[in-house]
Amino acid sequence: MALFDLPLDELRGYRSASTEPEDFDDFWAKTLQESREHDLDARFEPVETHLTTVRTYDVTFAGFGGHPVKGWLVLPAGATEPLPTVVEFIGYGGGRNLPHTHLLWASAGYAHFVMDTRGQGSAGAWGGGGDTPDPVGSAPAFPGFMTRGIDAPENYYYRRVYTDAVRAVEAARSHPLTDASRTAVLGGSQGGGISIAVGGLVPDLVAVAPDVPFLCDFPRSTTITDRDPYREIGNYLKTHRGRADQIRRTLAYFDGVHFAARGRAAALFSAALEDATCPPSTVFAAFNAWTGDDKHIEVYEFNDHEGGGPFQEAAKLRWLSSHL
Repeated sequence: MALFDLPLDELRGYRSASTEPEDFDDFWAKTLQESREHDLDARFEPVETHLTTVRTYDVTFAGFGGHPVKGWLVLPAGATEPLPTVVEFIGYGGGRNLPHTHLLWASAGYAHFVMDTRGQGSAGAWGGGGDTPDPVGSAPAFPGFMTRGIDAPENYYYRRVYTDAVRAVEAARSHPLTDASRTAVLGGSQGGGISIAVGGLVPDLVAVAPDVPFLCDFPRSTTITDRDPYREIGNYLKTHRGRADQIRRTLAYFDGVHFAARGRAAALFSAALEDATCPPSTVFAAFNAWTGDDKHIEVYEFNDHEGGGPFQEAAKLRWLSSHL
């Protein structure tokens, strides 16, 4: 796809029109407090992967509402002291996959925690699947996850996912071979959007690295592109006429722009200028809102949603080595 969004010089100054709810901080403080009333109960069971360079653990911890959430913890095989830790969140429709697909960060000497996204991996849209159901039902929704419970912020699917993600950081930090003082979060697309949310909700992270992040600048993203997953919202509103204001109110509590305004950690973003799934203006909206002074964005001029791919992985390896 050719360039379709704002020119790069305008992207660098672009600001979202998303309006932050007055009770945004109270909403999230209450949400996390309620989930922390459940024991984290993080359990790490060794897994035989037949790999000699890493040790892998099957993780279960209590996420939103105390619901069991799965994950992997992958460690360098010879680790005996606490390691800097990378917590990763997965793209839309995928799950934690199989252990041998997560070797990069442990190979670089980090503890690597991968969170399974509730409901998505078990649905099996791509990859090797997942093992975390979402036991919460919702009002009628368009197929997919973007409109589940969208009638109210308290019911919205991503309230559960963002809470799971904060608890995933807590679970990762609970293992004796992770260094809680050196924790980074990262992910691509949906995983990038989740990492931005966690960056705004967990104040003591060292680094946040969202690639071509999803879930940002909803007023623009839901109207500038007709690609899924954002288009799920438009398709929902085609049949639920007259609810647009109600839906905009719900989405405002989950907009990466507002979490970015609370982000203090060092940040490395990436954007692709031909990305019609997560349009570059919506990525720059979150990047420009990020309040930490140590921030940088890699721009891939002729790429779609694949973004920087292995080039961005190399950039993150270089960047994290100086922060963790």
